Amino acid sequence: MDLKLEIVVLPVSDVDRAKEFWAGLGCREDADFTAGDGLRVVQMTPPGSLTSIIFGTAITDAAPGSNQGTQFVVDDIMAAHDELAAKGVKVSEVFHDAGGVFHHGGTTARVAGPSPDRSSYGSFLSFEDPDGNGFVIQEVTNRLPGRVNEVIYRSVGDLESALRDAEAAHGKHEQETGQPDANWPAWYARYMAKATGVDPA
Repeated sequence: MDLKLEIVVLPVSDVDRAKEFWAGLGCREDADFTAGDGLRVVQMTPPGSLTSIIFGTAITDAAPGSNQGTQFVVDDIMAAHDELAAKGVKVSEVFHDAGGVFHHGGTTARVAGPSPDRSSYGSFLSFEDPDGNGFVIQEVTNRLPGRVNEVIYRSVGDLESALRDAEAAHGKHEQETGQPDANWPAWYARYMAKATGVDPA
């Protein structure tokens, strides 16, 4: 069976403050509803994410600020740092781990600056929400084989760009074969999937 991560629940002390914080990071508001027993559920989805975050009242017994280590990924860690800092978020400097595998808990073994070779998966930063819930951002520029199984485009512009790239590549393919390709939709699909890291075989 598919077992897809859908929701991360965050314990917060002030729901409206949390909502304002995540909206300020560009998260989409999916829901904000209440029930007669005091339950309030706010669901926000970060830009480009298939997983949402939920917070509210009466949805968790965890203490506000106790969630630590939830991780996001970006394709440019330096740009992410600057954007968060510009928005007034409490953000660490970019760092890599002394062991070079994955970051330790807390601030143990942090080395200032991105991974020396700027390798995918090797550079991080951390930040907190207003309650002190702690998050990590990891730079992923090229996923290892087998770690991508869905073709995802984050915007209409990204999809358009991918289609134009496929069109240009397919034109070259037809020139090389010397004949028109009537099955070009299948060729496009394989090309576009491969470009996102998915093995279309």
